[in-house]
Amino acid sequence: MAESIKPHAIMVEFLFQGHINPFANLAIGLASKGCTVTYVQTEFIHNQMSQASQNPGFLFSTARGSGLDIRHKTISDGFPLDFDRDLNFDEFFSSIVRDFPTRVDELVGRIVRTERGRDTSTFLVADAYYTWPPEVAVKYNLVYVSFWPSPAERLSVGHHLALLEEKGTPITYDNYKDHIEEITEVVKSKNIGDVIKYSSPRDAPFCPEILMETIMKAHLQVRKAHFILCNTVEELEPHTLSTLNQKQYLPTYAIGPTSLLSSTLAPVSSLIPEVDCLEWLSSKPPRSVLFIAFGSIAPVEKNVIREIAHGLATSGANFVWVLRPDMVINEENDDVLPPGFEEEIVGRGLIVPWCDQRKVLASPAVGGFLTHCGWSSILESMWFGVPMLCYPILADQPNNRNMVVCDWKIGMNLCDEQEISRREVEEKIKGLMRSGNEVRMEMKKVKELVHNALGQDGSSHANMNRFLSDLKKKMCMMEK
Repeated sequence: MAESIKPHAIMVEFLFQGHINPFANLAIGLASKGCTVTYVQTEFIHNQMSQASQNPGFLFSTARGSGLDIRHKTISDGFPLDFDRDLNFDEFFSSIVRDFPTRVDELVGRIVRTERGRDTSTFLVADAYYTWPPEVAVKYNLVYVSFWPSPAERLSVGHHLALLEEKGTPITYDNYKDHIEEITEVVKSKNIGDVIKYSSPRDAPFCPEILMETIMKAHLQVRKAHFILCNTVEELEPHTLSTLNQKQYLPTYAIGPTSLLSSTLAPVSSLIPEVDCLEWLSSKPPRSVLFIAFGSIAPVEKNVIREIAHGLATSGANFVWVLRPDMVINEENDDVLPPGFEEEIVGRGLIVPWCDQRKVLASPAVGGFLTHCGWSSILESMWFGVPMLCYPILADQPNNRNMVVCDWKIGMNLCDEQEISRREVEEKIKGLMRSGNEVRMEMKKVKELVHNALGQDGSSHANMNRFLSDLKKKMCMMEK
């Protein structure tokens, strides 16, 4: 392919908040490297963003204003805007698996036909949790790039377990000890049982079975990608990345953290209206505030909320707590906090339904982060150097927690016991917020490592350039 031909990425966004930020920022990263980008999202998600934003303009208006070539298209997910996708999740996601691929196929076909004859070469970029991209890429003779939004270890573990399932040896929480030799080479965690339990469609708590089955299939489909862009840092997972490339034959490039590629051009991508916490935070001493957030979809049991609340009350720590309206199943937020709690924490506690997590973590007042261990949250915590208290809930979160606590030592378990207790919550909060502790010192090292990776001489920057070079070679081969 001649150097004058411009790569054109058709990027199809996934449906969950935690996937959107890193994917949208990847679009900016590719456009910054000279690619044309057509960014595709569902009409529903675009509508939610417009309603949530105080400036509901074009998603990439700032990036376009700086000269980047990013186009934007919306596509129906098959349901009207007022359809409750959360309440009817199985019906909604079944349609996404069954019917949505046809809509994407038609859109990709139109774009490819429009681009034909121009000085461009089109490739497909899609979130790895979609299972349809390989077929669409083959149909239109496109290079397929899979974006893996989680750590490389989760990709390696999930792919290995999916292969065993395909071969007729499904690993479950009940039988994993009988197959321990088959999985220990890939699953390095000290808590293998947790990893298996939260990876199996049969065992995973809180996670709809149809979603877990799709994720398991996605772990197999990803091997059909020409390239995998992984939202991680090479220095954090060198052994796993080497295993993926050499033993599992998955061509993986560590280019993360993508959600922090650009602070000035980043799109507005929140699906929930945000409360500004910065004025309140500015009134607090440095590193005195604990930030508490469990992501956009993870459910939390009522007794867990109450034990955390009691522990907060007796810890004496200042805090910002994101308490989503839908976070506790079948409960209104007015009913989940202990009686008298809000009166007890006046002046040192702020409870909000949603906020800009990056702005909060960037505040000098924040000294700790109680998190569900979603991967985007972990990367943001690393970037801003905020040590973590870990309370994983579903999906890849236990695996992520194990790396945070055991491998990198930049966080602590909130709950070491079988059941969470207010006494342990109080003790762990006090331990985390104490200045000069080992976790805080290790986080300083990891913060520097992650910042260096995105620098001009860093590994993520180099891996992005290497990917683009390999991409052009591959497209050139496929066009002959």
